[in-house]
Amino acid sequence: MAGLLTPAAAADALADALRSGLDPEGCPQRTTLDVPGGQLLLMPAATGAYAGVKIAGVAPGNAALGLPRITGSYLLLDGPTLRPLALLDGAALTTLRTPAVSALALRHLAPAGRPLRLVLFGSGPQAYGHLEAVAAVRRLASVVVVARGGEGAEKLAAHARGMGIEARVGAAGDVADADLVVCCTTAREPLFDGRLVAPGATVVAVGSHEPDARETDTALVRRSAVYVESRAAALREAGDLLVPEAEGAIGPGHINGTLADLVAGRMPAGGPPGCPQLFKSVGMAWEDLAVAVALFKAAGASSET
Repeated sequence: MAGLLTPAAAADALADALRSGLDPEGCPQRTTLDVPGGQLLLMPAATGAYAGVKIAGVAPGNAALGLPRITGSYLLLDGPTLRPLALLDGAALTTLRTPAVSALALRHLAPAGRPLRLVLFGSGPQAYGHLEAVAAVRRLASVVVVARGGEGAEKLAAHARGMGIEARVGAAGDVADADLVVCCTTAREPLFDGRLVAPGATVVAVGSHEPDARETDTALVRRSAVYVESRAAALREAGDLLVPEAEGAIGPGHINGTLADLVAGRMPAGGPPGCPQLFKSVGMAWEDLAVAVALFKAAGASSET
């Protein structure tokens, strides 16, 4: 897939899917099966012209073996006949799709017109993908990398410097000076004190899709304008929202809008003033399908060949 689709082009594909009338609220639920090595995920989706399914494995123990944590494959089908068209690397697709979703949200929520200070939590493939995606949609003044492994954090900071961006390794408290905070980790507990985040900052959290895992704390969620891919999916899978709701800190109506609302212009550009903007992503099957189709077309293929 390398070189076939930029993060910005993948974000365009997602926006086009939403503008075409796709309703994420009607997207099939993710099926999760606990297995000895971790979790097996099944994510089907369909439009008129195409259908597809991702089979992904989440194997936490793989890191100790020097293997990727996320594995899997994506099968793209012709919509009318269900004839197989392409088999894609599922992990590579996820590494492109998830940052593209974040980039699309940031196009509407992050301040424009000036270089922004980014604090990036994580040092794995999603962290690299998000750095590239954020840089594709906003000018970055600096990047601070916060990660458990110092060596991994420094490698990512060096990668950012290679992109011409001032970068260093930092700590959770650096969110106080950030315009953007991006969380793409395997954390199950909050990564930073949400009270430190500036009122005009934008926070993106993509690391979990489990109701009892979260990267952001109740303080941040309570004071933020919250955006999601789908209300139904978020209220089913987003621990960042479900934990504060269980605590009684927020209600189901705390969600301000969805990605479709942002793309359609139903929400104010840059979010409401005076509070942080939080975009919580859990990852959805329609996104995989939209990006897989864009990759298929970019490869010079079509459903007729």
